Amino acid sequence: MIPFLDLGAAYRELKLEIDAAVHRVLDSGWYILGPEVEAFEAEWADYCGANHAVGVANGLDALTLALRALNIGLGDEVIVPSNTYIASWLSITSVGAVPVPVEPDPATYNIDPSRIASAITSRTRAIMPVHLYGQPADMDPILEIAREYGLRVIEDGAQAHGARYKGRRIGAHGDIVCWSFYPGKNLGALGDGGAITTNQADLSERISALRNYGSRIKYVNDEVGVNSRLDPIQAAVLRVKLKVLDDWTGRRSAIASRYNERLADSDLILPHVPRWAEPVWHLYVVRTDEREKLQAKLEANGIGALIHYPIPPHMQAAYSGLGFSAGAYPLARQLASEALSIPIGPQLSDDDCEAVIAALL
Repeated sequence: MIPFLDLGAAYRELKLEIDAAVHRVLDSGWYILGPEVEAFEAEWADYCGANHAVGVANGLDALTLALRALNIGLGDEVIVPSNTYIASWLSITSVGAVPVPVEPDPATYNIDPSRIASAITSRTRAIMPVHLYGQPADMDPILEIAREYGLRVIEDGAQAHGARYKGRRIGAHGDIVCWSFYPGKNLGALGDGGAITTNQADLSERISALRNYGSRIKYVNDEVGVNSRLDPIQAAVLRVKLKVLDDWTGRRSAIASRYNERLADSDLILPHVPRWAEPVWHLYVVRTDEREKLQAKLEANGIGALIHYPIPPHMQAAYSGLGFSAGAYPLARQLASEALSIPIGPQLSDDDCEAVIAALL
């Protein structure tokens, strides 16, 4: 069997370091926030090229707290990709705001900047680009539109740990970048975890309070906050994995290059990488109008392949109340019907990579 992603192998590769880090936290007696979380926040901010990082409980909380920190709420509109994981949308509706979908660039699958301006209304407050599959969105035109219309930019970087846009790592192009450390991410914890990065001290300070019951001083609550704190054990694990993140990204890139070369003459639509993008290959997504047949063939050969994502957010029952028509957002619907993710984890061996290629040809 060739799993889609072998998390056990990733742990075994770093077992001694991870076990030592976990025991360090256990021995410290400090189990909520504290030095381990602060150390990771500093290291993550430095890695991302940002001035500040705040650890939170998960990626969805990062997005939700970012919106709250920017005072986006009831009746406000937030522009969001039509083609994304539903968490981007859930954060918007959780604060009472309204998601306004914009279709993707058909080549990169990220939000198409040329479509954003026409979606802006008097109620629009922010743009939420998603760096989907580990490839950065085209940020310069997005930021230019935001400046023109006085909008905030909240980046969903949950799949893009270490990705570069025009040579600069994703981390502080917009007002806030939101991160997930779900175990399957390129930088994954051993459970849930998340963070925000920003260059704006006031936003960092407010999110730090919001994640901790709205409190800056113990038992003094300045506003209605939540309990969303990155666990020190997860922070310790993330510190270990951060040291090898670039190496693991290099391995993902090598696998992607092999796929690109060997599958170039196949009938599959392969990922397109713009010249200004340095993706981290969280996912390697191929497209075919015979996806179910191809997935069944891979499974018959013992190869795990997943669909990211089979139902666009606007077609989910959760958002039936928003009144989207059956024919709305055809690009998002087409991608949802054709996209298939094949194995590209850093622990994938050369032999297993060749087996995946053979099964696809």
